[in-house]
Amino acid sequence: MIPPAERVSGWHAVWVHEDFERCYRAVQSKDARFDGWFVTAVSTTRIYCRPSCPARSPLARNVAFYPTAAAAQHAGFRACKRCRPDASPGSPQWDVRQDVVARAMRLIADGTVDREGVSGLASRLGYSARQVQRHLVAEVGAGPLALARANRAQTARLLIETTAMAFAEVAFAAGFSSIRQFNDTVRSVFAGTPTELRARAIGNGAPGVAAAAGTPGGLGFRLPFRQPFVSGSLFGHLAATAVPGCEEVRAGAYRRTLRLPNGNGIVALTPRDDHVACRLVLDDLRDIPTAIARCRRLLDLDADPEAITDALCADPLLASVVAKAPGRRIPRSVDGAEMALRVVLGQQVSTRAARTHAARLAECHGTRVDDPAGALSRVFPSPEALRELDPAALAMPEARREALLALVGALAGGVIELDAGADRERARHQLAGIAGIGPWTLEAIAMRALGDPDAFPATDLGVVKGAAALGLPTTSATLIARSRRWQPWRSYGVQYLWATLDHPINHWRPEEPPWV
Repeated sequence: MIPPAERVSGWHAVWVHEDFERCYRAVQSKDARFDGWFVTAVSTTRIYCRPSCPARSPLARNVAFYPTAAAAQHAGFRACKRCRPDASPGSPQWDVRQDVVARAMRLIADGTVDREGVSGLASRLGYSARQVQRHLVAEVGAGPLALARANRAQTARLLIETTAMAFAEVAFAAGFSSIRQFNDTVRSVFAGTPTELRARAIGNGAPGVAAAAGTPGGLGFRLPFRQPFVSGSLFGHLAATAVPGCEEVRAGAYRRTLRLPNGNGIVALTPRDDHVACRLVLDDLRDIPTAIARCRRLLDLDADPEAITDALCADPLLASVVAKAPGRRIPRSVDGAEMALRVVLGQQVSTRAARTHAARLAECHGTRVDDPAGALSRVFPSPEALRELDPAALAMPEARREALLALVGALAGGVIELDAGADRERARHQLAGIAGIGPWTLEAIAMRALGDPDAFPATDLGVVKGAAALGLPTTSATLIARSRRWQPWRSYGVQYLWATLDHPINHWRPEEPPWV
């Protein structure tokens, strides 16, 4: 069986679902590596499953493969009750690819269609609604409305099975416009009513069902990922760079505030062996799908560690550190604009100093939040909130101050977009045009704010030290040339170079914040 890692060539993934023989062998062997790459639809039962579904494998003549759950639903199939194909990790190719389909998929997951409709999605992408529809149907087998409907159905199922929320609240929290639409979708996709789904979950002992909705503890979810998953360096990085008031480590969890389309929120994320536990407290429950999507993006949970490991291990000087801990992820961001501003604040200063600058900005200009469960007090300020920032209040060199103010103006004015659907190449070009944003800043923003898996800050001190430790070139030009062997996964190469350092970012100590 050829693993998914070998199905990726350069920047464009070969469609796995189009290779019937390999997909069918994956189904026969219950290969969990393919979960999220395609779903298996069985014509005799009208059910679609994950490739790893434990049920008896169907006969080949009764099987069809679809690239997404939405495509299977659109074709009239309903989700398997046993393997929960709607809850598998997402396809990793949407992070790798930069074309209109990948950008559309990221925006749909972020809830753009629910908030702004297909016309809003098309406007964000710079295409007509008809062109977006055509591209999505051709590649993923479903249009934007069907894809958004599938996301709503998945959110509804989570809320039905893991909370005691009234079904009317579930319907609107999941993004449905009416109770009738909610009921019809649940019956169509899951072959049961909301009442039946909840009764089944209670019978199976699902956690959280008995807890009252809207309690101070919030709503709990499980965020799946592909194995292997090295959580220590990922959570260690988030903890070491946490902005006081906006982020903290408490009770074994990384906690932070969120600015969301309909209000603010607080999330607590705790790494487990087979998932990340996610607990949300939100001002508006309509933000649940968006909050979950952004948390997945923050933790890089849709990555394909096998493809990354295979590519990086091809370099003999990098192979040893990769093989020692395969499955490292990129610490990304829940808000691209926030991360870009924090990167500029952190130019040429220590991690501690960068945190201090960001904390001062949040204290003066961030929105206040109430956190009975911890010490979070502010949502990091939006670019719009910083437009009237007094330059004299910024205790930093003039060049960095001017770069920060120019970036604030470009982000607030919509000249530069760093959201989930951003055109990465266009954003890079625009960022490079701002005085004071050099190669290090540009690549750091690309890696963490834009989620580019192939960014490479070659002049980063940690990268240079890591390269030296492994016997790699250390001069910028030669290191960049060497790193081309790692494409399109150079951002992951950075994580392994950083892993050679004795630095707090590499250690997750949830009982004690690393800056204390």
